[in-house]
This record gives sequence, C-alpha cells and structure tokens, in this order.
Amino acid sequence: MTKAYVIIFLGGIAGSPVAEMVAGCHRAIARDTIERIHQAGIFDRVILVTDGDQLDPSVVVEQSGHPFHFGKRLKEIIDKYDIETPFYIGGGSIPLLSSDELRELGIQLSSLENAVITNNHYSADMVAFTPGKAIGDIELPTTDNPLAQLLVRQAGLHEVCLPHTAHYQFDVDTPTDLFVLKLHPGIGSNTRAYLEGLELDTSHLERAVRLFTDEDAQILIAGRVGSHVWSQLESETSCRVRMLAEERSLRADERDRRGEVCTILGFYLEQVGTERFFKTLARLGNAAFIDTRVLFTHFGLNLTTADRFYSDLGQYAKINNPFVREFTQQAMESPIPVILGGHSLVSGGLLALIELARPGNRMLLTGKGW
Repeated sequence: MTKAYVIIFLGGIAGSPVAEMVAGCHRAIARDTIERIHQAGIFDRVILVTDGDQLDPSVVVEQSGHPFHFGKRLKEIIDKYDIETPFYIGGGSIPLLSSDELRELGIQLSSLENAVITNNHYSADMVAFTPGKAIGDIELPTTDNPLAQLLVRQAGLHEVCLPHTAHYQFDVDTPTDLFVLKLHPGIGSNTRAYLEGLELDTSHLERAVRLFTDEDAQILIAGRVGSHVWSQLESETSCRVRMLAEERSLRADERDRRGEVCTILGFYLEQVGTERFFKTLARLGNAAFIDTRVLFTHFGLNLTTADRFYSDLGQYAKINNPFVREFTQQAMESPIPVILGGHSLVSGGLLALIELARPGNRMLLTGKGW
C-alpha cells in the first residue's frame, strides 16, 4: 500500500492581537492534527511548512519562504521529497476530523490513480492527489483555494469530493470560527485547552443556535453558502430558513481582484443605510448568519485583517474603518442575534452548528439544556 505524505502549511496570520488569537488556534489545531495523523498509522511522513517554530519533534519542518507563494512552495516540497501522493492540509483546517477518518482517507488515497480528493471544489483547504508530479502541469496558484480545480482542469485528474459534513468542511479562518469550535465536542485536547484559555463568551452564538430547534423560528443566512448546507438545514433542523446564496468561489475565480463582486444585500444597504438595514433583517428572521466578506468586497473595501476580525467579534470600538465600525455596531445592537463571519461561518461552521442542534448534543450549550 502506497502511503501518502501529509504536508501542512501553517502561518500567514499576524500583525495584531486579534490575528494572533486566530494564529494561536491554528497552531493548536495543527498539534492535534499531527497527533491524529500518527494515530491513523497509515501516513509515511508529516511535513510542516511554517514561518514559525516546530510544533512536534516527529515532523519534518520546512520554512515557508520569502516572498511566500503557495503553489511554488508546494511544488518545491513535492519535488524535493519526490512525493508520489501528497496530502495537503491548510492551517486551521479539519479540526474535527478524527484519526479513524484520517486513516480511511489515507486508504482511499492509496487506491486511486490520476485523481484528486478535496473537501471543497470551489475553495479547497484540503487536497490530496496522485501522482504528485501533476503539480507541474498546472498554473501554480498563489493560494490554496483553486488548487483542486486546477488539478482537474489543467492536469486532467479525476475529482473525488469528500462528504459534505462538518468534519471535512469546517476550518478556522476567523474569530467567529473559534466560537463555533469551542461549542463542538469533536475538537482535540490542544485546541480545547487553547480555547478555554481565551475565555470566549459564546452566549450570543448559542442564542442563535437554539432557534434551530424552534418550529416557529426563521433563520436568515447570507453569503457564499452551498446547496448542501441548505439541504442539511432543511432536513436536520426544525426552523424555517431564508437563504441568500451569492458569490461562491469569488476568490478562486478572482472576481474579488477584478472588482466584479456584487450582492443584493449590498445594493439594499447602499440604499437604506445600516440602521434600517438591520431593522429589516430583524423582520426577515429571528437570527441572521452573514458572510460579511461578500458585503465588504461589494463595497470595494480594502480592510485590514484586524478590522475584519474585530467586526467578527463585535468589538466595533476597535475598528478603524468608519463604515465597518457603524455596520458592526448596528449588528450588535440588533434585537436579534446577528452572527458575522467569513465563508467558513456559512459553510462548515453551519454544518458544525447543525450537529450541535441534534438531540444528543443540546446539553453542550452552557450545560443547561434547551
């Protein structure tokens, strides 16, 4: 059985306390992932590509390189170690995936030829493929988002998509994802200890998630949300769902770079302003989950990571951009819980929250039951 080399990229988030908070969680997730990879017992080697320190003496450490280019660095690693079956994992990805699931994935990969396995065709952060030399047949991407698409379109590999579950789809990109992760029982010990140290108040999110079991409630979801998320919301929750799905793959297709991103919510916000905007949301649903990156890109905002992350946290007083500061303040003062975040919130994040709404997990929320 041919064993795969796991290549974990870790780094790239820094510059402010709130960014360091997310980066710290990425490191904790990477430690848990490395432990689970070893427990799986099927992978030949783990290579950590990082701009930081070594996390585990059992792994091979390669520096990220400067200036950093994702595709070029990945190809260099594959070429250097002559990797036939590379299994790439992005920092902060698959924090819920168990060692048994990793073993099954390794077995699946070893039996494939001329194929790529990915957790998300449109925005991949976990990609395994064979042969490794196929990396030389594609236009090397600057980020991991389009990697799976390029291997299919340009290298001619057959695509195998992983199940649309929280274990495969959820990854940590923003502070909002830390709140979701803290509530979930499937995280590793390193991640659990790190999140407990942050003393995150999850009550705002819990208030929204409780509505998943309320037949009279309606949830508004807006952003880059896929049909599989909508399907699971419809089949596994009791609430009604109002969905506005827009601009999937905006980064992989580089629509953001070309200034082509637009959203119905953005056009409405332009017309009525933030105060009326959130009053309208409160009429449309009892809670709202908003992928703000679509909105912010619609307005052409070149925000710092800190401003985006402080908006996710609802800490509007720390936001420099006046529009985002006002937007976030109105969201926090809304009569309904408004959860702000990025793509992960309305994809893997929602899938993880749906799992929490299942009968066996409801006691997890504040330990008081529902």
